[in-house]
Amino acid sequence: MALGPGLRDRLGAVLRNTAARLGRSLDAIAGAAAGNEGAAADRRATADSIEEVLLEADVGVAAAARIMAGIDAEAAAAGGPPLRGRVRREMLRILSAPPPPPPVAASPRVVLVVGVNGTGKTTTVGKLAALLQREGARPLICAADTFRAAAIDQLAAWAQRAGVDMVKARAGGDPAAIVYDAIDAARARGRDVVIVDTAGRLHTRSDLMAELEKIRRVASRAVAGAPHDVLLALDATVGQNGLVQARQFLERAGVNGIVLTKIDGTAKGGIAVAIACELGLPIRYVGVGEALEDLLPFAPDAYVDALFTQSW
Repeated sequence: MALGPGLRDRLGAVLRNTAARLGRSLDAIAGAAAGNEGAAADRRATADSIEEVLLEADVGVAAAARIMAGIDAEAAAAGGPPLRGRVRREMLRILSAPPPPPPVAASPRVVLVVGVNGTGKTTTVGKLAALLQREGARPLICAADTFRAAAIDQLAAWAQRAGVDMVKARAGGDPAAIVYDAIDAARARGRDVVIVDTAGRLHTRSDLMAELEKIRRVASRAVAGAPHDVLLALDATVGQNGLVQARQFLERAGVNGIVLTKIDGTAKGGIAVAIACELGLPIRYVGVGEALEDLLPFAPDAYVDALFTQSW
């Protein structure tokens, strides 16, 4: 998905620190390598230095290995721009995962947003509703996180800010029943997307994971093919630890896309590359701030450009 100049600027602003460190480090490596005579030990040191820079940017071991396998470290070390260009190319290959299939022709479309508490899951629901509304959709928010009463109030505030309808029940109610009611309400009100906020879960809470599976079953009975999207909110600031959580949701929740939240709070923007490499799922959106409009569609080329085309 292409981003306009304004959105690219916002993405570039939140990745500025990562870009500065990455650029300076790769330039330094390339400059040092250009002065040696190409001895095997020097080439190995150059490759080790490149890999260390990637790991410091939170690219992760698996993605760093793929990048190193894809670049010719000896040739890349001959000059600064070629080295940056080769690393950029391999990052873009990793991030350019196959896009999700076209939306199922069902109405309303049902989107579950899952994740553990603290990842920005509830705020993502509100921002996503606002984004879809700006794109011409007619969303409805469903407050299915009845595990925390505060979550319902928080989501209600986001729904009001976004100017969209919300269906909720009392704290402690049956989340699956609320999802069913929300789908009915969407049909009655002419809404074409239902965005469901679910309770924050860890794989160690088997009761909550079972509840999520029940929500999926109920949604599938209410609308053919539902849930049509299951988006996992991952906090960029926790780095590699978020991947452990993600794998549990892949096994139990049928996740088909990632929302990378709080990217503005990390100086290690390479985590997006690690996620794409290790999970094999497309990143669908990135959160770049606290404002209602601070959820951007993820565009691999714009993301990589922000890492490699800034001045430092």
